[in-house]
Amino acid sequence: MSLRRAVTLLTALLVGLPLSSAALAAPTHYPLTVDNCGVPLTFTHAPYKTVTIGQAATEMLYALGLSQQVIGTSLWFNDVLAPFKAANDRIERLADNAPSFESVIAKRPDFVPVQFEWMVGPQGAVGTRQQFHDLKIPTYILPSDCESKNNLVGADGTRLEAFRIDSLYKSIAQLAQIFDVEGRGEHLISGYKARLAKAVERAKIHDASQVSAVFWFSSPDINVDPYVAGRKGIPNFMLDTLGIHNIIASDEEWPTVGWETIAKANPTILVIARMDRRRFPADDHEKKLAFLKSDPVTRNMEAVKNNRIVIMDASAMESSVRLFDGIEQLAEAIGNK
Repeated sequence: MSLRRAVTLLTALLVGLPLSSAALAAPTHYPLTVDNCGVPLTFTHAPYKTVTIGQAATEMLYALGLSQQVIGTSLWFNDVLAPFKAANDRIERLADNAPSFESVIAKRPDFVPVQFEWMVGPQGAVGTRQQFHDLKIPTYILPSDCESKNNLVGADGTRLEAFRIDSLYKSIAQLAQIFDVEGRGEHLISGYKARLAKAVERAKIHDASQVSAVFWFSSPDINVDPYVAGRKGIPNFMLDTLGIHNIIASDEEWPTVGWETIAKANPTILVIARMDRRRFPADDHEKKLAFLKSDPVTRNMEAVKNNRIVIMDASAMESSVRLFDGIEQLAEAIGNK
């Protein structure tokens, strides 16, 4: 048995993967070229000094058992998932929100996975892909945020096509291939598909055909129009999958919609984001709840009067490993409607 395969088998035991997944997956052959949002990326070896920009990208690598290859993180909405806390505690957080370009390259990374194109893209808040690539640092944008989406329209972009769960699986599979841990990627994806199927079956037990919902992410101020989930993004995928109607018709990722309009639609369920980030006052879910129960427009909504409010981690509303927690929460909420 080769040293590489022996290490792979040992790693599988340590992270709890079935030996069959690790043993049967073919090793990555380098140089490897991967197409990422129309940009070819070539790797001569598995990265070992990775800096992440975005919680979703970070926790994907952790779920793949790759925390040892991560030397810096940034852009967090929620505390790290409990199973990854010990690993995350030893890794430097460059910024809670957008890091500076200088702070990222100061770590001398050989790979930078990115959650949002508006962080590293044509108008990147951190920098452009070209800036990184000029320094021989490949950047990988999660496909769910750059494929079939125009990030130059609206605050968070507009989807040209509805989000598909395959783009999330693609992120996991490609990252696993880049890091030569394809067996782990296959195992993760299989588990997530099983969880999704169970959530759908649970929702079928209850009649969701008459259930509607709205997702409230945040607001620039607690008393202004909220950022809510459009009809082609990740939250809408969860609603559609479970048979729930999204009352918001916009194609924007997180459009602003007035409370009078939302109240008139009178959704059955309100889903509000819980996050540890405090960029806006409405990032605090307790302030969201207080507003909903006191505002003369919102307090008379059926979802508020009957406490049909789901508090969901903001990261579960993104193309992340937490999406499956979110859809399970929604499936349970249907039964409590």
